Amino acid sequence: MWWLKWWSCLGREIFPTFFLGLPGLMCKELRGVRKDSLHIKPVTEKILNSAIEKQMSEAAEQDGGLSLKHERKGFLQFLLELNEHGNGAESLTLQQIKALLTDIVAGGTDTTATMVEWVMAELMQHPDDLKKVQQELKEVVGLDNLVEESHVPKLHYLDVVIKETSRLHPAFPLLVPHCPSQSTTIGGFKIPKGSNVFLNVWAIHRDPNVWDNPLEFRPKRFLNDPPTNNIHYNGNKLEYLPFGSGRRMCPGIPLAERMMIYVLASFLHSFEWRLPNDAKLDLQDKFGIVTKKMTPLVVIPTPRLSKLELYT
Repeated sequence: MWWLKWWSCLGREIFPTFFLGLPGLMCKELRGVRKDSLHIKPVTEKILNSAIEKQMSEAAEQDGGLSLKHERKGFLQFLLELNEHGNGAESLTLQQIKALLTDIVAGGTDTTATMVEWVMAELMQHPDDLKKVQQELKEVVGLDNLVEESHVPKLHYLDVVIKETSRLHPAFPLLVPHCPSQSTTIGGFKIPKGSNVFLNVWAIHRDPNVWDNPLEFRPKRFLNDPPTNNIHYNGNKLEYLPFGSGRRMCPGIPLAERMMIYVLASFLHSFEWRLPNDAKLDLQDKFGIVTKKMTPLVVIPTPRLSKLELYT
Protein backbone atom coordinates (compact mmCIF):
# COMPACT_ATOMS: atom_id res chain seq x y z
CA MET A 1 0.00 0.00 0.00
CA TRP A 2 1.05 3.64 -0.50
CA TRP A 3 1.65 4.29 3.19
CA LEU A 4 4.02 1.33 3.45
CA LYS A 5 6.00 2.77 0.56
CA TRP A 6 6.08 6.15 2.33
CA TRP A 7 7.32 4.59 5.58
CA SER A 8 9.98 2.65 3.69
CA CYS A 9 11.23 5.88 2.11
CA LEU A 10 11.20 7.59 5.51
CA GLY A 11 13.32 4.80 6.94
CA ARG A 12 15.88 5.04 4.14
CA GLU A 13 16.29 8.79 4.16
CA ILE A 14 15.40 9.36 7.86
CA PHE A 15 13.87 12.81 7.29
CA PRO A 16 13.21 15.22 4.42
CA THR A 17 14.87 18.60 4.11
CA PHE A 18 12.25 20.64 5.93
CA PHE A 19 14.07 19.88 9.18
CA LEU A 20 17.00 22.03 8.08
CA GLY A 21 16.62 24.43 10.96
CA LEU A 22 16.59 21.71 13.61
CA PRO A 23 20.23 20.54 13.99
CA GLY A 24 21.48 23.77 15.54
CA LEU A 25 18.60 23.79 18.04
CA MET A 26 19.03 20.17 19.02
CA CYS A 27 22.80 20.44 19.21
CA LYS A 28 22.45 23.01 21.98
CA GLU A 29 19.95 20.84 23.83
CA LEU A 30 22.22 17.78 23.73
CA ARG A 31 25.31 19.46 25.15
CA GLY A 32 26.57 17.62 28.19
CA VAL A 33 24.54 14.47 27.46
CA ARG A 34 26.57 11.46 28.53
CA LYS A 35 26.99 8.70 26.01
CA ASP A 36 26.43 5.98 28.60
CA SER A 37 23.13 7.59 29.65
CA LEU A 38 21.50 6.99 26.25
CA HIS A 39 19.70 3.67 25.87
CA ILE A 40 18.31 2.60 22.51
CA LYS A 41 16.43 -0.60 21.79
CA PRO A 42 18.50 -3.10 19.74
CA VAL A 43 16.04 -3.21 16.82
CA THR A 44 15.91 0.58 16.60
CA GLU A 45 19.69 0.85 16.81
CA LYS A 46 20.08 -1.72 14.02
CA ILE A 47 17.83 0.33 11.71
CA LEU A 48 19.64 3.56 12.53
CA ASN A 49 23.05 1.94 12.03
CA SER A 50 21.95 0.80 8.58
CA ALA A 51 20.75 4.30 7.62
CA ILE A 52 23.94 5.93 8.91
CA GLU A 53 26.19 3.45 7.09
CA LYS A 54 24.26 4.00 3.86
CA GLN A 55 24.60 7.78 4.15
CA MET A 56 28.33 7.59 4.89
CA SER A 57 28.88 5.15 2.04
CA GLU A 58 27.13 7.46 -0.45
CA ALA A 59 29.19 10.36 0.82
CA ALA A 60 32.46 8.48 0.38
CA GLU A 61 31.58 7.65 -3.24
CA GLN A 62 31.36 11.36 -4.06
CA ASP A 63 34.89 12.19 -2.87
CA GLY A 64 33.58 14.80 -0.51
CA GLY A 65 33.45 13.08 2.83
CA LEU A 66 30.12 13.81 4.45
CA SER A 67 29.71 17.12 2.65
CA LEU A 68 27.68 15.74 -0.23
CA LYS A 69 27.35 18.02 -3.22
CA HIS A 70 23.57 18.14 -3.11
CA GLU A 71 21.61 21.35 -3.36
CA ARG A 72 19.41 20.22 -0.46
CA LYS A 73 20.84 18.22 2.41
CA GLY A 74 18.91 15.74 4.52
CA PHE A 75 18.63 15.94 8.28
CA LEU A 76 20.79 12.87 8.84
CA GLN A 77 23.57 14.40 6.75
CA PHE A 78 23.61 17.53 8.90
CA LEU A 79 23.96 15.42 12.04
CA LEU A 80 26.77 13.33 10.57
CA GLU A 81 28.62 16.48 9.58
CA LEU A 82 28.42 17.60 13.20
CA ASN A 83 29.87 14.25 14.15
CA GLU A 84 32.76 14.50 11.68
CA HIS A 85 33.53 18.21 11.66
CA GLY A 86 32.01 19.49 14.91
CA ASN A 87 34.26 20.70 17.67
CA GLY A 88 34.03 20.29 21.41
CA ALA A 89 30.70 21.40 22.82
CA GLU A 90 28.88 21.38 19.45
CA SER A 91 29.92 17.93 18.26
CA LEU A 92 27.67 14.87 18.48
CA THR A 93 28.67 11.27 19.02
CA LEU A 94 27.04 8.59 16.87
CA GLN A 95 25.21 7.38 19.98
CA GLN A 96 23.76 10.85 20.57
CA ILE A 97 22.74 11.09 16.91
CA LYS A 98 20.91 7.77 17.14
CA ALA A 99 19.19 8.84 20.37
CA LEU A 100 18.10 12.11 18.78
CA LEU A 101 16.68 10.35 15.71
CA THR A 102 14.85 7.88 17.95
CA ASP A 103 13.19 10.73 19.85
CA ILE A 104 12.14 12.45 16.61
CA VAL A 105 10.69 9.28 15.09
CA ALA A 106 8.75 8.52 18.28
CA GLY A 107 7.53 12.10 18.72
CA GLY A 108 6.63 12.59 15.08
CA THR A 109 4.81 9.31 14.49
CA ASP A 110 2.78 9.07 17.73
CA THR A 111 1.38 12.61 17.60
CA THR A 112 0.62 12.46 13.87
CA ALA A 113 -1.17 9.12 14.17
CA THR A 114 -3.16 10.42 17.16
CA MET A 115 -4.29 13.54 15.28
CA VAL A 116 -5.24 11.50 12.20
CA GLU A 117 -7.48 9.37 14.43
CA TRP A 118 -9.10 12.46 15.98
CA VAL A 119 -9.79 14.01 12.57
CA MET A 120 -11.36 10.79 11.31
CA ALA A 121 -13.47 10.55 14.48
CA GLU A 122 -14.75 14.12 14.14
CA LEU A 123 -15.62 13.55 10.48
CA MET A 124 -17.52 10.40 11.39
CA GLN A 125 -19.43 12.51 13.92
CA HIS A 126 -20.06 15.26 11.34
CA PRO A 127 -20.97 13.64 7.98
CA ASP A 128 -21.73 17.00 6.33
CA ASP A 129 -18.13 18.08 6.81
CA LEU A 130 -16.96 14.70 5.53
CA LYS A 131 -18.98 15.21 2.35
CA LYS A 132 -17.45 18.67 1.86
CA VAL A 133 -13.95 17.28 2.25
CA GLN A 134 -14.57 14.45 -0.20
CA GLN A 135 -16.24 16.78 -2.70
CA GLU A 136 -13.18 19.02 -2.54
CA LEU A 137 -10.94 15.99 -3.13
CA LYS A 138 -13.08 14.93 -6.07
CA GLU A 139 -12.73 18.38 -7.67
CA VAL A 140 -9.02 18.83 -6.96
CA VAL A 141 -7.73 15.28 -7.44
CA GLY A 142 -10.41 13.42 -9.40
CA LEU A 143 -11.68 9.90 -8.81
CA ASP A 144 -9.30 8.47 -11.39
CA ASN A 145 -6.16 9.72 -9.63
CA LEU A 146 -4.35 9.29 -6.34
CA VAL A 147 -3.53 12.23 -4.08
CA GLU A 148 -0.16 13.81 -4.87
CA GLU A 149 1.81 16.36 -2.91
CA SER A 150 0.98 18.97 -5.54
CA HIS A 151 -2.72 18.70 -4.60
CA VAL A 152 -2.19 19.50 -0.92
CA PRO A 153 -2.06 23.35 -1.15
CA LYS A 154 -5.48 23.32 -2.87
CA LEU A 155 -7.25 21.33 -0.13
CA HIS A 156 -8.49 24.32 1.83
CA TYR A 157 -11.46 22.74 3.57
CA LEU A 158 -9.51 19.69 4.70
CA ASP A 159 -6.90 22.10 6.07
CA VAL A 160 -9.45 23.91 8.25
CA VAL A 161 -10.93 20.59 9.40
CA ILE A 162 -7.48 19.61 10.69
CA LYS A 163 -7.05 23.02 12.35
CA GLU A 164 -10.42 22.77 14.10
CA THR A 165 -9.61 19.24 15.27
CA SER A 166 -6.27 20.48 16.61
CA ARG A 167 -8.17 23.18 18.50
CA LEU A 168 -10.52 20.73 20.21
CA HIS A 169 -7.99 17.91 20.62
CA PRO A 170 -4.46 19.35 20.78
CA ALA A 171 -1.92 16.52 20.71
CA PHE A 172 0.03 18.07 23.60
CA PRO A 173 -2.64 19.63 25.86
CA LEU A 174 0.00 21.17 28.16
CA LEU A 175 2.71 21.51 25.52
CA VAL A 176 6.31 20.69 26.40
CA PRO A 177 7.24 22.23 29.78
CA HIS A 178 9.17 25.51 29.71
CA CYS A 179 11.83 26.63 32.17
CA PRO A 180 12.50 30.35 32.76
CA SER A 181 16.19 31.31 32.92
CA GLN A 182 15.44 34.09 35.41
CA SER A 183 12.69 34.93 37.90
CA THR A 184 9.86 37.04 36.50
CA THR A 185 6.33 38.21 37.27
CA ILE A 186 3.43 37.54 34.90
CA GLY A 187 -0.12 38.69 35.64
CA GLY A 188 0.78 39.39 39.24
CA PHE A 189 2.24 35.91 39.79
CA LYS A 190 5.94 35.42 40.48
CA ILE A 191 7.56 32.67 38.41
CA PRO A 192 10.83 31.58 40.09
CA LYS A 193 13.89 30.84 38.00
CA GLY A 194 14.13 27.15 37.09
CA SER A 195 10.39 26.46 37.48
CA ASN A 196 8.56 23.99 35.25
CA VAL A 197 5.96 26.04 33.37
CA PHE A 198 3.06 24.37 31.57
CA LEU A 199 0.69 26.11 29.15
CA ASN A 200 -2.83 24.69 29.22
CA VAL A 201 -3.61 25.07 25.51
CA TRP A 202 -6.55 22.66 25.90
CA ALA A 203 -8.27 25.26 28.09
CA ILE A 204 -7.15 28.18 25.90
CA HIS A 205 -8.64 26.51 22.82
CA ARG A 206 -11.98 26.10 24.61
CA ASP A 207 -12.15 29.55 26.23
CA PRO A 208 -15.63 31.06 25.59
CA ASN A 209 -14.12 34.54 25.92
CA VAL A 210 -12.00 33.85 22.85
CA TRP A 211 -13.97 31.35 20.76
CA ASP A 212 -17.60 31.48 19.69
CA ASN A 213 -19.35 28.26 20.82
CA PRO A 214 -15.97 26.71 21.67
CA LEU A 215 -17.24 23.16 22.25
CA GLU A 216 -18.76 22.90 18.76
CA PHE A 217 -16.87 21.40 15.84
CA ARG A 218 -16.99 24.25 13.31
CA PRO A 219 -14.17 24.16 10.74
CA LYS A 220 -15.55 27.25 9.01
CA ARG A 221 -14.34 29.38 11.91
CA PHE A 222 -10.87 29.12 10.31
CA LEU A 223 -12.10 30.30 6.90
CA ASN A 224 -11.59 33.94 7.80
CA ASP A 225 -11.84 36.89 5.45
CA PRO A 226 -9.62 38.76 4.80
CA PRO A 227 -6.74 36.24 4.68
CA THR A 228 -4.65 38.43 6.99
CA ASN A 229 -6.91 37.32 9.85
CA ASN A 230 -6.16 33.65 9.26
CA ILE A 231 -4.85 31.62 12.19
CA HIS A 232 -1.87 29.38 11.48
CA TYR A 233 0.08 26.71 13.34
CA ASN A 234 3.06 29.01 13.89
CA GLY A 235 1.59 30.68 16.98
CA ASN A 236 0.82 33.98 15.24
CA LYS A 237 -2.22 34.33 17.51
CA LEU A 238 -1.95 33.29 21.13
CA GLU A 239 -5.50 31.94 21.28
CA TYR A 240 -4.41 29.03 19.06
CA LEU A 241 -1.22 27.20 20.07
CA PRO A 242 -1.33 23.50 19.13
CA PHE A 243 2.44 23.60 18.52
CA GLY A 244 3.37 26.36 20.94
CA SER A 245 4.80 29.75 19.95
CA GLY A 246 8.06 31.65 19.87
CA ARG A 247 11.59 30.27 19.94
CA ARG A 248 10.60 27.07 21.76
CA MET A 249 7.69 26.09 19.56
CA CYS A 250 7.68 22.61 18.03
CA PRO A 251 10.44 22.36 15.38
CA GLY A 252 8.48 19.63 13.57
CA ILE A 253 5.58 21.83 12.41
CA PRO A 254 6.46 21.56 8.68
CA LEU A 255 6.55 17.76 8.91
CA ALA A 256 3.34 17.51 10.93
CA GLU A 257 1.45 19.95 8.70
CA ARG A 258 2.41 18.20 5.48
CA MET A 259 2.06 14.64 6.67
CA MET A 260 -1.31 15.05 8.42
CA ILE A 261 -3.03 16.59 5.43
CA TYR A 262 -1.39 14.20 2.97
CA VAL A 263 -2.26 11.05 4.95
CA LEU A 264 -5.82 12.20 5.61
CA ALA A 265 -6.35 13.29 2.01
CA SER A 266 -5.20 9.87 0.81
CA PHE A 267 -7.48 8.03 3.23
CA LEU A 268 -10.54 10.17 2.56
CA HIS A 269 -10.07 10.28 -1.20
CA SER A 270 -9.41 6.57 -1.70
CA PHE A 271 -12.19 5.20 0.51
CA GLU A 272 -15.67 5.80 1.80
CA TRP A 273 -15.77 5.39 5.57
CA ARG A 274 -18.52 4.29 7.93
CA LEU A 275 -18.90 3.06 11.49
CA PRO A 276 -19.72 -0.63 12.09
CA ASN A 277 -23.39 -1.44 12.40
CA ASP A 278 -24.94 -0.22 15.65
CA ALA A 279 -21.62 1.29 16.75
CA LYS A 280 -21.73 4.47 18.79
CA LEU A 281 -18.93 6.97 18.36
CA ASP A 282 -17.16 7.84 21.59
CA LEU A 283 -15.21 11.12 21.60
CA GLN A 284 -13.98 10.91 25.18
CA ASP A 285 -10.26 11.45 25.53
CA LYS A 286 -7.61 9.84 27.70
CA PHE A 287 -5.35 12.36 29.37
CA GLY A 288 -1.62 11.93 28.96
CA ILE A 289 1.43 13.61 27.49
CA VAL A 290 -0.34 12.95 24.18
CA THR A 291 -4.14 13.15 24.41
CA LYS A 292 -5.62 10.07 22.73
CA LYS A 293 -9.14 8.71 22.33
CA MET A 294 -10.40 6.76 25.30
CA THR A 295 -11.52 3.99 22.93
CA PRO A 296 -9.76 3.45 19.59
CA LEU A 297 -11.67 4.43 16.49
CA VAL A 298 -12.98 1.54 14.38
CA VAL A 299 -14.25 2.39 10.88
CA ILE A 300 -14.95 0.34 7.76
CA PRO A 301 -13.53 1.46 4.39
CA THR A 302 -14.96 0.73 0.94
CA PRO A 303 -13.24 1.63 -2.35
CA ARG A 304 -14.12 5.05 -3.75
CA LEU A 305 -11.85 5.47 -6.76
CA SER A 306 -12.96 4.60 -10.30
CA LYS A 307 -10.08 2.18 -11.05
CA LEU A 308 -9.25 -0.79 -8.84
CA GLU A 309 -5.67 -0.84 -10.14
CA LEU A 310 -5.05 2.42 -8.27
CA TYR A 311 -5.17 0.42 -5.01
CA THR A 312 -2.32 -1.90 -5.95
